Order: sequence, then C-alpha cells, then structure tokens
Amino acid sequence: MIVRFGYVAMSVKLENASPSKTMTMSTFSKLPDREAGLRRLERIAEDNLRNTLRLLKHNRYMGVQVYRLTSKLIPLATHEDLADWDPIPILAASFAEVGNFVREHDMRVSFHPDHFTVLSTPREEVFRKSVKDLNHHVRMLEAMGLDERATNNIHVGGSYGDKLTSGRRFIDQYRGIDRRITARMTLENDDKTFTAAETLAIAEEVGAPMVLDIHHHTVNPGSESAIELWPRILRTWDSQPWNVKIGGVESPLWLPPKLHVSSPKSASDPRGHADYVDIADLKRFLFEAAGSTKAIDVMIEAKQKDEALLKLMEDFRALEAAGEPVKVIDGGSVEIGS
Repeated sequence: MIVRFGYVAMSVKLENASPSKTMTMSTFSKLPDREAGLRRLERIAEDNLRNTLRLLKHNRYMGVQVYRLTSKLIPLATHEDLADWDPIPILAASFAEVGNFVREHDMRVSFHPDHFTVLSTPREEVFRKSVKDLNHHVRMLEAMGLDERATNNIHVGGSYGDKLTSGRRFIDQYRGIDRRITARMTLENDDKTFTAAETLAIAEEVGAPMVLDIHHHTVNPGSESAIELWPRILRTWDSQPWNVKIGGVESPLWLPPKLHVSSPKSASDPRGHADYVDIADLKRFLFEAAGSTKAIDVMIEAKQKDEALLKLMEDFRALEAAGEPVKVIDGGSVEIGS
C-alpha cells in the first residue's frame, strides 16, 4: 500500500513564501480610494498565488505530492461589503499557472474552508454565507482548471443542542446545494461533536467521501474503532464518479482515500495540535489498514508544517532500518506492507 504525505498551506523551510498575506476590512475601509484599494487587494492575491506556486515547486523538489491550499488566497473575497467585486477573472492567469503545475506533476490539492462554513446550522443567514464560501472555493479550483478530484473538506458542524436533528438538517440542506459544489465536498469527523461513526453515516447518506481524522477520533471516539469503520469509509471513496475528460471523453479515475493526522499538543490540551506527529498511532493504523486499498493520502496537520513531514519521513526510515514492513519511496511517500 502506497502512502503519500502532505502538509497544510505554509512552509517553515521556505522563506518569505506566505500564501496567506491579507488586509483587514478595517484597513480597507480607511483607504481614501476604493478602486485603488481593490487593486491593492488584487496585488496581494497575485503575490499569494505566486507564493503558492513557489510552495508547489518546493514540494516537487522534496517529493511531496499532497498539499492543502490556504483559503486566504484572496483577501476579503467573500466579504459582503465587497459583493460587487469579482477578483477571480482578474487573477485568471495566476490561477491557471498554479493549476497547470498541479496537473503537470500529478499533485493532489484541496481546501479546508474555515470553521464558520457550517451546513448543519439552523440559521438561514449562516447557511447562505456557508454556501457562498464553498462556491468561492469551487470557483478558485475551477480557475485552476482542476477537476473534481480537487476537493473542499468540511466538518458536519455544531449540534445546536440536538445532534440528531442537526445531522438531519445537514443532510437536508446539503441536498439543496448545487451539485457543482457538493461534487467536490468531503466530510471529516471532528474532535468535539460528530464522531467518526456519526460523520460516516451522514457521508453515506449524502454520497460524500469521508476523511478520517485519527487525532479527532482519539479525543472523540464514539463506540467503534477507526479500523472497524475503515471498510465503510473506503466505500465512500470507491463509489465516487471521479470523472475527467480525456480526449473529449469522460473517463472515471480512482482517488485514494484520505486521512488527517496530528498529535495532541499536551496532556492538558489533548485537542490542540503539536509541532510534530508522534508516529505511534499513525503507524498502528497504517499497519492495520495495509492491503485494504492500494493507496492512502495523509494530510499532516502539525504546527511545524513541512518540517513535521520531513521529521515523519525520518521516523519511517528508522522503521525501515529496524526491519519493519516499511519502504521509503521518496521524500513524501512510503510503501506499507513491503
């Protein structure tokens, strides 16, 4: 089983390469010339996209093919006071350059919209804003020219005092969203509310792939182990029509299931993310899952970003040297069960 590793948005190894430079609405509102302010926002976004391309090239050099894009590529893009501003066409060439690099090197990229993107909400205004934000993420992926394998990952959301009703409301509201948006959506278990089993049941009902977060499952486990749920989680990925056009003909392609991995920050803050990943829990799960699928992609959610990925690869090399069934392939992937 091939396992590819990626990291989130920022690099601690590459200097002056933030893809999340921004401007607050407060600062924008104080500018004397609104049109000049919009041009300034567009220049910041251009710089963020240039740095995204730098990071992808950095990843290519390291041998890393999995990467989470920052949602902050375009500052204030969905702010209601700027509803008449559409920066994506203006940034089309820069988005296309990023997408071309992703496709050329067969990389897997995704977004993880912020926590305020909540589809289980009982409030119409929050739901409307959540769909608007998801549409913005889809438009960025479309501007990159990426097919539906480039996804947006979200949590089910809050329980609002009644988890069963909130889960049902998520399903109902999800089904009312444009297929263009839901076709790119994956669902992840969270660390406080919806367990892996509960998230999986919802994912199965709406037909969305489920991303298993091992750390979240540890602190919000429910009654079933991760490996017990794994065959059903796999089926949520295997059932997806990941169609792309090849020579003008739609062809179904397979996409590896995805895990999120991190380690507790401390005993007093078990939900917080540590700087690095303790390999123990990840190793246990991957060894148990070996042979269940031909590949898994793993997103590392550690504070030290690409440095944490490099450290984890060192840990896998140590396992290989100790005779464990691990073979390090390159700087970002291993084979388990070799």
